[in-house]
Amino acid sequence: MQNQFSRTQLLMGKPAMDTLTGSRVAVFGMGGVGSYVTEVLARSGVGELDIFDDDRVCLTNINRQLYALLSTVGKHKVDVAEARIHDINRQCIVHKYQMFYLPENADAVDLSLFDYVVDCIDTVSAKLELIRRCHHLQVPIISSMGAANKLDATAFRVTDINNTKMDPLAKVIRKKLRKLNIPRLKVVYSEEEPLKQIDDPNISCRFHCICPDKDMRKCTDRRDIPASNAWVPAAAGLIIGGEVVKDLIKKANTMRILPEAFENNKAVTMAETKAARHKERYEAIASAKKNGTWTDDKVVIKLPEGF
Repeated sequence: MQNQFSRTQLLMGKPAMDTLTGSRVAVFGMGGVGSYVTEVLARSGVGELDIFDDDRVCLTNINRQLYALLSTVGKHKVDVAEARIHDINRQCIVHKYQMFYLPENADAVDLSLFDYVVDCIDTVSAKLELIRRCHHLQVPIISSMGAANKLDATAFRVTDINNTKMDPLAKVIRKKLRKLNIPRLKVVYSEEEPLKQIDDPNISCRFHCICPDKDMRKCTDRRDIPASNAWVPAAAGLIIGGEVVKDLIKKANTMRILPEAFENNKAVTMAETKAARHKERYEAIASAKKNGTWTDDKVVIKLPEGF
C-alpha cells in the first residue's frame, strides 16, 4: 500500500524503512542546522524523535530556521517542530525537551535510550558534555561544526574530527577531545574560511535584542552573534540528516534488501520486530490521547540562575 514514504522505500527497500520506523533519534538544537536535520528524519520515516531546545522563535531566526515564520514568532521551537513532524508523519512519537542542554542539567537526559544522537549545539561546553557522554555509553553521535559566517554550501564535508581544517569550532573541539581521550567523532564541517561580519550596530542583536520573551537568553548577554543565511545551515542539516538515516540502516544491515531475500534473513526479521514494537507503542499513546488519559511528557528545565 502506498504511503508518504513509498518513494523512499523504492530506493532503500522495506527492511530499511522498518529499521527507520523502529529507530529513536535525539536532535539537540532546533536552529538553522537542527531544524533541517529533523526535517530529514521525519520525512525519512524515523519512528521516534526526541527534540531539545529552550528557545522561542525570534524574528531574526526567519532567515535560516525551518520552524521560523512570521506566524510562529514567540512560540517555543520544540512545540512548532512537533506540529510539523506530525504533519509529515502522524505516527512519529515525539518527545519534547524545552531545555538548554548543559553539563549542569545533563543528568536529566538518558542518552542510552537513543539509537543515534545529533549534536547541533552552538555552545562548546554543552557540545563536549554531550559528546563525552555518548562516547562513554557507546551511543552513535554526529556533530555539526560551524555553519555561520559562510556563503558556500558546497564546501561541507563528512569526516572524522581529526581530519577537519579551516573550521575554528572544529579546531577547539578537536583539541579538547584529545584531552578527554576521545579518539574519534563523526562531524559535518565546512572547508570555507569564515567571513568577517559587516559591522552595523543599528541591526546587531548585540545592541538591540528583540527576543520574544523574558524566559529566553538575551542576545545582549551572548558572546557571539553569528551572521547567517538561508542555504548554508540548511545544507549542513540536510547532510547530517542523510548521514543518520544511512548509518542507522547500515548498522542494521537492511539497506536495499530485495523482497526475494526476505525469507530467513535475521536482519529483516529484527527490523520487522522493531517496527512492530513501535506500532504498538504508537497505538497505545493514540488510545490514551483518545480516552483522555494521556499525560503530556514534555520536559521543561529552566536555565540556571545567572546563565
